[in-house]
Amino acid sequence: MHHQRSFRKASAHCTTGCRWVSSSGSNGGRQIPHSSDRMFLWAGGNERRSIYQKVREYDVLDKKKTVTALKAGEDRAILLGLGMVVLSIMMYFVLGIPILRSYSDRVWTDETSCTVVNSTIACDVNCSYGCGTECRRYSRYPCLQVFVSLNSSGKVVQLLHNEETHDSNPECFYIPKCRKDYAATRVVVQNISEHLRSQHTVQCFVDPTDRTDSAILTQIYGRVAVFHSLFWPTCTLIGGTVIIAMVKLTQYLSIMCEGVSRIKR
Repeated sequence: MHHQRSFRKASAHCTTGCRWVSSSGSNGGRQIPHSSDRMFLWAGGNERRSIYQKVREYDVLDKKKTVTALKAGEDRAILLGLGMVVLSIMMYFVLGIPILRSYSDRVWTDETSCTVVNSTIACDVNCSYGCGTECRRYSRYPCLQVFVSLNSSGKVVQLLHNEETHDSNPECFYIPKCRKDYAATRVVVQNISEHLRSQHTVQCFVDPTDRTDSAILTQIYGRVAVFHSLFWPTCTLIGGTVIIAMVKLTQYLSIMCEGVSRIKR
């Protein structure tokens, strides 16, 4: 009877197609998984590992792309900062130093009130203008002479437009651009003369040492010109230096953070 029951149980197990087999003895009646199930579990584990590796590779690739983009941005920022520093140095040499030197060497430093005594066109002065490559033509412009009386001392001196007028032609108040049309130039000079007569009193700059018998109406190399010639190069220099310093600070902090994260791992 015992053998018949065992045979029925075994046949029942076979007919149902169960993948579990019973064993006796040392296993104590425990069920052991079939070999095909073990292969399925192993294949599933490999699949999970391959998916994890792909995700890991994508993460590493994204990190590499991010690092590359950040590196390129940092390089551009450093180049921008260096360019600004170089530009500021060039501006110092081209604008700042010459204007500052002209400001220190200027003669007409004191500002005073001047009364216009006489404003007339004295004569015509010959001039030349360009008409193309290696081509020069000649014309003329009216020489306007203006005399003023200094209200501070009562001295009568000749009035000039600015420092460059004194260097070009100290006999004329204003030197217009040489043109082919002399009539148009004369109209411009006459308008200036009438404007000075209508004002009667103007502010002018004089030489306090009385080395020159002239005064100027406007200053080219005044305090405003010196301020702008030094202010903008200084701002450019500071901006370029700050950009370079910020990039270097960011790189230093990123290296520190990376070292701390490695220590924690």
